[in-house]
Formats: sequence, structure tokens, C-alpha cells
Amino acid sequence: MQIQFSATRPAPMPGAMPVLALAVEKDGLDRINFGAFDAAAQRLALGAARAARFDGEAGAIAEAFVALGDAVVQVLLLGVGPGAETDYERAGGALTARLLTSGTEAVVVDFSSLGGAPAATSVARFAAAAVQRSWRIDMYRTKLAEKAKPTLSSITLVGAPEGAEAAWHAQHAVTMGLNLTRTLVALPPNILYPVSFVERFRADVEGLGLEISVLGEAEMAALGMGALLGVSQGSVRDAQLLVIKWSGKGAGDPDLALVGKGVTFDTGGISLKPGPGMEDMKWDMGGAGAVAGAMKALALRKAKANVVGVCGLVENMPDANAQRPGDIVTSMSGQTIEILNTDAEGRLVLCDAITWVQKNHRPKTIVDLATLTGAMIIALGNEHGGMFANDDGLADQLLAAGKASGDLLWRFPLSDAYNKLIDSPIADMKNVGPRGAGSITAAQFIQRFVDKGVRWAHLDIAGMVWADKPGATFDKGATGYGVRLLDRFVGDNFEG
Repeated sequence: MQIQFSATRPAPMPGAMPVLALAVEKDGLDRINFGAFDAAAQRLALGAARAARFDGEAGAIAEAFVALGDAVVQVLLLGVGPGAETDYERAGGALTARLLTSGTEAVVVDFSSLGGAPAATSVARFAAAAVQRSWRIDMYRTKLAEKAKPTLSSITLVGAPEGAEAAWHAQHAVTMGLNLTRTLVALPPNILYPVSFVERFRADVEGLGLEISVLGEAEMAALGMGALLGVSQGSVRDAQLLVIKWSGKGAGDPDLALVGKGVTFDTGGISLKPGPGMEDMKWDMGGAGAVAGAMKALALRKAKANVVGVCGLVENMPDANAQRPGDIVTSMSGQTIEILNTDAEGRLVLCDAITWVQKNHRPKTIVDLATLTGAMIIALGNEHGGMFANDDGLADQLLAAGKASGDLLWRFPLSDAYNKLIDSPIADMKNVGPRGAGSITAAQFIQRFVDKGVRWAHLDIAGMVWADKPGATFDKGATGYGVRLLDRFVGDNFEG
């Protein structure tokens, strides 16, 4: 999808019916600037809007076909609501959803139809949502009907304020990172596994200035990463630790580490999951996918921050060599873990990845992301990711970034009372607690591997990486949750 900016409405494409979208604020029908349309055309467009009960609500669309000289123009009145950035985002996504497979190839969106100029950041958010909503994965569909194929390829923005184009470039970087994450999450598990995850990421970010290194199973075994490798031992696919470094401020240790759970397929291991719905477990690498996409976005926009991303990549399979309930493994930190449930595997991956990044890069702040617990979906559904933090300031920063970006978070508690629930009688800890507070005890487990003095937050995004219904910026399927959040968090707190 191409986004273009123009001072005036461009001439229509030869042989194509012009499609013009006029931005309309909430309850602003009587204030629309129609430009060159005559009174009859304006009456027709307004009549169609009122018949459809259109009132300018964000994302609402009313349609009319009106005369403009000798031509017929398809006019879309596009609601931008009260005018907040999120309203413009909803409008941009709605426009693409309406036109993506309509046969229309290009649309002009005119913001000069409004009573006043919108904010540059709002127009950039509109453009980003329009492009993000166009993402699809059709590579495995060989019999897609012509009418189901995307046609919309160009959106021209007219009447955008000064600074909107520059703001769009930053949003475009985030969108490209978001699309990488969605692709990784959506790919089938016979195509995406730890080694191919690394290969695809390398190819996608080549030339962007990211420093990439990879640890294989032999290197991780030598370092004593028994928790992560215990998850992988039932799979024929080798585990990988993907390390992605962006040094936007120059030499020195990163200020921030982003750590992602990357279970490319999760059967539950010997503690086998139920068969129905298991196919969804291809997205159990959504945390690692978000880290990969965020690192691409930071590199694309040349973020002035030093950040390291670490993706623990494994496949959790049942096998004669698979980890058993009752096993005890030794983590890289030296702490021992009694395995009660092999389906509580994500925390085992994260604990070794967190230990590794602390020993090798000494970040002052760590944020981990993981599709960790079904209990989080029970608690929050698909509206917020869950957040746990050992520092109130860090928690506030992440909550603010979530609200600003649209990737919403909700904070949960940590305490000694919950921590005691994962004490083991024969090891330092067990990998699951009782049925209650399952998301909290999982976070308490991870916290045991965070060094003293390090600010840390754990984001349980189990309900957010995949959607069963369309949203403002995504269709059904992979959402890319976490990329916008992390980019905004870095921009607001680590660049200056």
C-alpha cells in the first residue's frame, strides 16, 4: 500500500471512476467543505448520509455517487469522530476495510473538508492504520476468487497539515515492523520453526544496521541453559537464542533489553494439550515475534537508543526424549526447577534468556513479552495485555505507552504471598503453582531470575497476538500486538 501526500486533489486515473473520501468530524455534516461539487451533488451526498444515519462517528462511512462536471465520482463521507488520534486510526482502518477488495485501486482522502486542520500526528496515525489494515497472508491460497483479491494499492492524502508527512515516515517504520511480526505469527509451524525464524528475520532486516548473533544448542548447553533446552529436547528442531542489537546512541551497553518467548509450536509436551484448537499454538511465539518487529521498527526509524532484543526460540513436542513431569532441571542462573507441567514451558525459556542477557549486556531495564498463560485470557479477554512490574515508574511508563499506541495494558500484583506458591519441597522452585492466580505465579517465577537493581516488567500477551474478529488496524488473525507498544515505550523513555 502506497501513501502519498498532495496539496490538491490529483486528476483521476484514466478509465477508473474517481473515489474521493471526505473527512467528517462528529456531528459535522453541516460543516463539510465539498470544494468543487455543485449544490445538487452536495444535496445527494448529504441525503445519502442522513438516510444511513451517518453522524461522523469515527470509522463510519456513507457512500454516494455524484456528478462532477462530466464525470461521476464515488464519494465516501468518512467519520473521524471528535478528532483524537485513535479516532483517525479507526477511520483509516475502516477506509481500507471498505475498499481493499472492492475493485478500487486508488482513493483520495481530503482533510480540507473539515472545519479546521487536523493534527499532523493524527493524519500520520490515519495513514498507518490504513496500511496496517491492508496486511494479509495469501501465499498459501491457490484458488482465491478474483473478487476476494486485494485491489486497493494507493491512498493520496490531501489537505494534511505541515509535519504530517514526516510523522508518517516514523509511523511507516512501525508499520513495517508490525507486518514482519504478523507474518512470523501467521506462518504455519512446518514453515516457521526456530532455525527458519532466524533465517527469515536475517533476510528481512538485511542492511538496516542491526547486529545479529545466534546461539545454538551446543553453545546454550555449554552455558548451562538447562531450562530452555529442557523444553526443546522433545523436538527434532534445534533451539536457537536470537540476539538482535541496535546501537542508536553509539557504543556501550544497551539501556533496555526486550526478551521474547518464541515457542514456534506448543503441543504442551508430555502434558499434552487437548486436540481441538491446538493448531492455534503456532502463535505461541508471539512475544518473540513482537520483539523482532519492534527491533526492525527501531532500526528503520534510526531510533537514538541502545536496545538489545533476545528471542528464545524452541518447539515443545512430545517424544521419547521429551521432558517429563517430575524432572528437575538446572537453569543458567544455577537455580533448580521441578517440572510439574511441561505445558508451563514459556517461563522456562524466558528465565534462561533473561539470565543470559543480564550476564552479557547488563541492561538496566528488561521487558519480557510472552503468550504465557491461558489464565490471562480468562482475566482480560482480548482487550488488554497483562503487565507485572517490580518498579512503579516502569509500570507507569508502559501503561502510558500502551494507551498512546493503542496496545493496551492492565497491571497485576506481585507479592511474597504469591511467590511462596511456587516453592518446591525438593528444588528451588516448581514451574507451576496452584490453579488460582496462574498468571501471577508465572510472573513470580520469572521475577526470581531478575538481578537485584534491574527494573523489570513482564507482559503476558496471550489474549492479544491473535484475533477471531477484525479490529481497527487488523483483520482476523495475527494482530502484531506489542510492536507499537514497544516502539512508543522506547521513543518516550529512552530517546532524548
